[in-house]
Amino acid sequence: MGPPEARQRFEEIYLAHYPAVSSYVTRRVSSPNEIADVIAETFLTAWRRLADVPVGDETRLWLYGVARRVLANHRRAESRRNALAVRLREDLILWKESVVEQPYDGAREAFSRLSDDDRELLSLVGWEGLGAAEIAKVLGCSRGAVRIRLHRARKRLAAELAAAELDLTRYGTRAVALAKEST
Repeated sequence: MGPPEARQRFEEIYLAHYPAVSSYVTRRVSSPNEIADVIAETFLTAWRRLADVPVGDETRLWLYGVARRVLANHRRAESRRNALAVRLREDLILWKESVVEQPYDGAREAFSRLSDDDRELLSLVGWEGLGAAEIAKVLGCSRGAVRIRLHRARKRLAAELAAAELDLTRYGTRAVALAKEST
């Protein structure tokens, strides 16, 4: 069967059986997005395996079988996603509990008062452990611009920490020096 004949056969299958396949899937799934995905994947399988698609009324039954397997795959994937979400929530709860157990000294509040750009820049250094060259790639700017922005962000953080009247010696001599510079 050449490409024009294959296309014509597929179009005939699609037009003749789309309503039945759509109804089959809609009765088994409630999410419009999942309905669309299952129908699309069912007919994609039919296109890929066009030579295996039987003729006559057997076509509809074959498509139901494909849709049934596609639905099963979607349900398994959803189950895996839900299990992952539960595990991530549990990990987050444990992480938050460990953070809350640490004595709160106002540093987090001072950090939260910074601009989004300053927080992102300081996070890339502190949490992700990136250097100026790596940050420049992430932000799409020069290393020099990163160094200047980072210096200014550190000064603003030191000023926020100083305004909170925190003992900056806990954060090292650099924090103390930046706080003195910023006042």
